[in-house]
Amino acid sequence: MKNGKKFSTGNHPVETLVPILHFEQAGFDVDFYTPTGAPVKFEMWAMPYEDENIGKILDKYNTQFSNPHNLRDFIADTNKGYVDYVAVFIPGGHGAMLGLPENNDVKELIKWVVAEDKYLLAICHGPAALLSVADCGDADFPFKGYKINSFPDEMDKTLPESGYQPGEMPWFYGEKLKQLGIEILNKKIAGDCHVDRKLITADSPLAADKFGKLCADELLADEKSKVENG
Repeated sequence: MKNGKKFSTGNHPVETLVPILHFEQAGFDVDFYTPTGAPVKFEMWAMPYEDENIGKILDKYNTQFSNPHNLRDFIADTNKGYVDYVAVFIPGGHGAMLGLPENNDVKELIKWVVAEDKYLLAICHGPAALLSVADCGDADFPFKGYKINSFPDEMDKTLPESGYQPGEMPWFYGEKLKQLGIEILNKKIAGDCHVDRKLITADSPLAADKFGKLCADELLADEKSKVENG
């Protein structure tokens, strides 16, 4: 935190796992990547262990959580066509602000998503990863003029008062995205989602279920269009 105190974070499990339930029901497989291949870090306090469907997801991906793919290896591979990925999903939790915005491999991943016309899915603090391509310059920033829903800076500024965090955030990702030409539609969280071309975003864990359904529907519609158009 800005005052030097530590705050234990990671990816929010509801934001991560609930959308995956819908991806799987739509017929999509999921692979997990971390920047270095280190284990996935969840905000365990928010894990909905009592949910039977979440339990099945936890069991299915337990090995990948402990031993995910290394993003660095994927970026270094010049033949990325070996797996037909249709989207990249960046879950939220404040952990999305740690390392991703300045990671060169994340930058190359997002550039690849744009170049290959894939979908980019990001919820809550997940859009902070878009800052990795900020050094493309204002004119070349690929998401300039886009609109998103995400966890608003206005609410991040109130979290110390509620006792959620032990101090003020050291920086706020929303204001940096706005400087790059992204419009953040919400100042509160209400479970809202937004689709802008192939960027799909949502504001918080409140949106996880709706976000998962929306993403699955968009991906299925895109795949159907590809088949119909040859």
